[in-house]
Amino acid sequence: MTDLASTTPDPGPLPGDLPETTAEARGRSLFQLALLRLRRNRAAMTGLLVLVLVSLFSFVGPHLSNHRYDEVFPSYVAVPPSLQPWPRTESLEGVVEGVARRARVELAAFEIENGEFRATIRNDEPIDPRVLRYFDRVNELTGASRIAETREDGREVVVAGGVSQQYFPFGTDRNGRDLMVRTMVGGQISLVIGILASLVSLVIGVVYGAVSGYVGGRVDNLMMRLIEILYSLPFVFLVIMLVAFFGRSFVLIFVAIGLVEWLDMARIVRGQTLSIKRREFVAAAEAMGLSDGQIVRRHVVPNTVGPVVVFVTIVVPKVILLESFLSFLGLGVQAPLTSWGALISDGAQTIQAAPWLLVFPAILFCVTLFALNFIGDGLRDAFDPRDR
Repeated sequence: MTDLASTTPDPGPLPGDLPETTAEARGRSLFQLALLRLRRNRAAMTGLLVLVLVSLFSFVGPHLSNHRYDEVFPSYVAVPPSLQPWPRTESLEGVVEGVARRARVELAAFEIENGEFRATIRNDEPIDPRVLRYFDRVNELTGASRIAETREDGREVVVAGGVSQQYFPFGTDRNGRDLMVRTMVGGQISLVIGILASLVSLVIGVVYGAVSGYVGGRVDNLMMRLIEILYSLPFVFLVIMLVAFFGRSFVLIFVAIGLVEWLDMARIVRGQTLSIKRREFVAAAEAMGLSDGQIVRRHVVPNTVGPVVVFVTIVVPKVILLESFLSFLGLGVQAPLTSWGALISDGAQTIQAAPWLLVFPAILFCVTLFALNFIGDGLRDAFDPRDR
């Protein structure tokens, strides 16, 4: 007798028996699929890593440094970058000789051992112990000098104290300030202005463009003509007027840039809205009795997220460039606060005598812009894979 089990064809896996991975793949949203495509983009991931490292350098670095961004070292003006501590041993003796001349005594001997100095000074008259004040005023010394030994009835004194070692990996500027710390603070200003101004343009541009595109008609024409009028205003002239009336300030910069950058965002969102409002789900929402505001908020704006996110990554480097341009013209932040644009402007003036003042902020500035552009390209490919 033939076994029925052996002759019955295998019906295959039932719908409920699908592999777990297939069920997970079918359950992924479009946003999750876009993130997966973004993770496979090595250039975008590298750009994101570089941007994180630059942000950590700019925001965490000043808290780990012993120097303030406005701290001045008169003895180290425009010193070149070096990993060796300052002062140099060969130059410290000349510094102590200058201290002895100001104190009207003679330097008889000088030696350094284990980070401490011993200076033997002489005079025809007994030396006043207050001569230590001259040693304590020097940046190269720790400011805790003491009289270690007295000879010849006070006419010869051995002064001992510590040597204050300072590190300047990026060198110092023309005022004797640590360039590395100033580059960190400059990165904070440039990145914060770029992000804040982009958020201002994002909020205003999305709302303005969505309302204009959805309402249409005369309202759309009026709103677009207003954008064209604002486009015709010269940006630099607008900033100069704001600076003349309100003075230079950190808030003024990102407000001025944000008031201009939202125009492009509004036109992009308007174009997306014109195509979205003709879709079936918008007609279904209207049939269900939703108001125009609810339709714009729930259906129109969420469907413009893809192009908006990609455009924001393009706006951020553009805003940083605008801020740097304003700082280069002298319309940016006020000293002693600085930005990458202000540092590049200062370095361009002394490129022959002190090229490091231009090299370090320019390198970080270019690296950040490249990273943001790679991230923008990756987001464009992730949210619109047909464009690859």
